[in-house]
Amino acid sequence: MIDYDKWKRLRTRANPFTWLPKDFLNPHFESIGTSQLIEEENLPDYVATQYYPVRIGEVLASRYQVVGKLGFGTTSTVWMARDLMGRRHVALKIFIHSGSLGCEPSHELSVYQRLDQGPASHPGRQAVRALLDSFTISGPNGVHQCLVHPPLWDSMETFLARNPEGRLPTPVLAVMLRQVFLALDYAHQCRVVHTDIKASNIMFGIEDTTVLEKFEQVELEHPTPRKEIDGRIIYLSRKLDIPTGQGFGLPVLCDFGSAAWGEEKHEEDVQPDVYRSPEVILGVPWSYEVDIWNVGCMVWDLFEGGHLFYGNDPEHGTYRGRAHLAEIISLLGPPPPGFVAQGTLRSKFFSEQGEFQAGIEIPPHVSLEQLETNLQGSDKTLFLQFMCKMLQWDPKNRQMAKQLLEDEWLKKHT
Repeated sequence: MIDYDKWKRLRTRANPFTWLPKDFLNPHFESIGTSQLIEEENLPDYVATQYYPVRIGEVLASRYQVVGKLGFGTTSTVWMARDLMGRRHVALKIFIHSGSLGCEPSHELSVYQRLDQGPASHPGRQAVRALLDSFTISGPNGVHQCLVHPPLWDSMETFLARNPEGRLPTPVLAVMLRQVFLALDYAHQCRVVHTDIKASNIMFGIEDTTVLEKFEQVELEHPTPRKEIDGRIIYLSRKLDIPTGQGFGLPVLCDFGSAAWGEEKHEEDVQPDVYRSPEVILGVPWSYEVDIWNVGCMVWDLFEGGHLFYGNDPEHGTYRGRAHLAEIISLLGPPPPGFVAQGTLRSKFFSEQGEFQAGIEIPPHVSLEQLETNLQGSDKTLFLQFMCKMLQWDPKNRQMAKQLLEDEWLKKHT
């Protein structure tokens, strides 16, 4: 239970500007049956005891009062909270406990701490999600790392789903890309490689704080549906309203949990399957350039409404690196021999003479120009030139974020 008298004393004596906790004990909520799986329970490897049993209304770290659930994932849940000491709303990312297999929340904290040390004057600093605070809490099954961020609105993925055409309009795509390249230029200067750039990791900022206040008020008046099982409450997530007028902030790059250190050479497998760069598939040591290939593939998704590469292997019925490489060859032609020679996995896919021999046929050649169907004339030409600056076999031939910010097509639409 919250000691409201204690908070009143704190406000009057220590800090007259703190918020008092609110009572979120409204009993008029919808109860969901225990047999119905909801939210994180539907994840393939869900283990209830790995998650901290958050309760709406509780105060964490003697400062952050939980208001409602914003989302969930395999390693964390995300909550709206009232920062009682700062008189603002924040987003809390609460990781599964530190003893869980494969959970390394301290790495993401280290990444944000490094990003915080970058040059304050760099325009890309505002294009990276800020870390306001961090703390740990003890749950019944272990210790949980918590990150405190400014609240953000929908992801680019959710925004895209609202469009019946299934693709982003050119002005929205261009503004988003400008922000992503600013964020990457900043991150790369801080020696951070993101490795996992996708529409769900790019989110709109919020300038209209009334949507945060309304989120809170709706929870007070109409509590979130929930289920209780074994003394643990699982809540449904609640969506933020659409900001009005100029209430949208610029997109920011989020989720650095898979980030790698740029000063090191890497050979580990990273990136979502359909965005894997040639160097990752072939085992060529990689660094910052994987982010650029990743962005190029994502641009195609968002603008053309479908993946550029799928990697579906007809023999196995699932993604395989050989199918992905065959598709890249179909689009870009054969890879440079010198590039292939650097790969520790090259013998799985290529002969000593550099011929593709992975036991799968290369699809008929197709060009980006043939695949692109939304643009005409000079705008199409400029867009394809822009894409080709990112989609290069050899990482050394890809333009980096700072160069891409000067691209003619991008500048034309921003």
